[in-house]
Amino acid sequence: MVMCIVRRAVVMVGMLAGTAVAASLRAQGASTQPSAPAGAQRMAYVNTQQIFEAVPGRADAQAQFEKEMTATRGTVQKLQDSLQTLQAAYAKEEATLTPAQRDTRQKSLREKAQSYQERVQGLDEQMQQRQQELMAPLMDQVRLALDDVRQELGYAFVFDISAGQMIVSADKNLDITERVVAKIRTMPKPTLPIAGTSTPTRPAAGPSATPAGVARPKPPTR
Repeated sequence: MVMCIVRRAVVMVGMLAGTAVAASLRAQGASTQPSAPAGAQRMAYVNTQQIFEAVPGRADAQAQFEKEMTATRGTVQKLQDSLQTLQAAYAKEEATLTPAQRDTRQKSLREKAQSYQERVQGLDEQMQQRQQELMAPLMDQVRLALDDVRQELGYAFVFDISAGQMIVSADKNLDITERVVAKIRTMPKPTLPIAGTSTPTRPAAGPSATPAGVARPKPPTR
């Protein structure tokens, strides 16, 4: 019954460049035809995973999360050690206990195990929320860079190819990933939110939903 929050802690590093910037872009509509009738809306595409790799402060966000996750691991380990100590003590003494004493000790162990599970679940949720908080200012920059380049180049829609399976063929001349990367590299590092504080959200200039080529990291496993 002992749960472990550690296993997926390290996925923040890889997952910060995961699958979150495509949903809103796909929702805007996608067409890969290299030419269009006069007056048709212009479209382009990007690889949002590649763009997210270039976001200023991404490494800082990863390092900050890992630092906080290390502290959480320590908390979970202490809780686990305490519960295991109680279980071992009961196993050693069980044969000498009266039926009433066994019932009392077993009830106490069940309650402590339940308390432990609830505590670890709370830590899971806390760290998941923290991941989202650290990603928020980075996502803002991705959205802003995407929308700035889209407007500069006169495109009506920009969609994401990092989801791969959605696109079977595309004109490479319509790939504006490098333009967005160049734009995002000129941006200053965002200020990362301090743990325990909420990040003010400002209206995004670009897609309103969370982009999908930058996936939300998975919470630590139990």
